[in-house]
Amino acid sequence: MHAFHDPTSRSYARLTGALYLVIAFAGGFSILYVPGVLNVAGDPAATFANIGERRGLFHAGLVGDVVMMTAEVLVSVMLYFMFRSVNATLSLAASYARLMMVAVMAAMLFFHAGSLALADGRVPLDSFSAAQRFELAGLMRHVHDAGVWIWQVFFFLHLLLLGTLVLRSGLYPRLLGLGLIVGGTGYLVDSVQMFALPDAAWLEAVKIALLLVVTLAEIGFALWLLTRGPRIPAPRTAAA
Repeated sequence: MHAFHDPTSRSYARLTGALYLVIAFAGGFSILYVPGVLNVAGDPAATFANIGERRGLFHAGLVGDVVMMTAEVLVSVMLYFMFRSVNATLSLAASYARLMMVAVMAAMLFFHAGSLALADGRVPLDSFSAAQRFELAGLMRHVHDAGVWIWQVFFFLHLLLLGTLVLRSGLYPRLLGLGLIVGGTGYLVDSVQMFALPDAAWLEAVKIALLLVVTLAEIGFALWLLTRGPRIPAPRTAAA
């Protein structure tokens, strides 16, 4: 636990960077890979049939969610202490925004569990036919997926504030801060498109470009923390 003692140390930064990479791998697995394998767009029955056949992969995805959210809580707090000396208000707001994102992610799992229970027939609903149960399960899964539109707004706010802190700190490359700010808007664009403008094809291209930028910036920031840590400020010369 010695690494947690000094937020300005390189060991503290390396631990933060390592947790950041845990988030990237666990989140990529549970948010992108597992749904990509199991989900069948527009067909809840086929989706839940896939889950039944590959229950191990489904459970592994849930484990990935838990690992990711646990690391997110730690990173949220650690980033706050890292940048508190730069601007305490902005650093605390960035931490709260990221924790709000985690809270929404956790709430999404309730709908996930409910939809699976309905599809498995574990909930006694004798007045519903099998088709109706699948439709209700599909609705709950849609609500679960809609949670992404909500947490992305909080994550956009976090990245905007974190990028500003990186720029102001002088401890990390300014390019990373700019990438977090500019690319982070991709999450907001994605939420707006999915919620209000699903047919806007031009937004799709903008969103993909911005998300690519923020992905590179986040991975770059994590690797910088892990391998380099904060820059050591140049010593000031004594006044004559």
